[in-house]
Amino acid sequence: MTSKVTYLGDLRTSSVHLQSGTEILSDAPKDNHGKGEAFSPTDLLANALGSCMISIMAIKSKDLDLDLTGSTVDVTKIMKSEPRKISKIEIIMNMSISTDEKNKTILERVAMNCPVLLSLNPDIEKDIVFNWK
Repeated sequence: MTSKVTYLGDLRTSSVHLQSGTEILSDAPKDNHGKGEAFSPTDLLANALGSCMISIMAIKSKDLDLDLTGSTVDVTKIMKSEPRKISKIEIIMNMSISTDEKNKTILERVAMNCPVLLSLNPDIEKDIVFNWK
């Protein structure tokens, strides 16, 4: 098992990562009967994309002798109402480094092949922008 999800009531869950013991709370969003006091499950999915992209770039950056520390990812999730699902995820990669075009191309290609991106339904529109220093 990877994790254990426990329903806490009041449209809130606790997810525990079994290897580390790390806990993530999630709430239903305000527009779907929840309090919106934590990431919603769809927020977590969109956030996973940004986290995966920057993480896989950081793995590759070590081979290129680059350090992406301080880079940020802005994630925007857009929902569709009928049926209720994610219709679009906007990702803005704000890279903390300046590098040559070859390294940029390598890192961008790696990001565009991250496991989360490859796992998402093709019906979800993905708008991805890379901002280099």
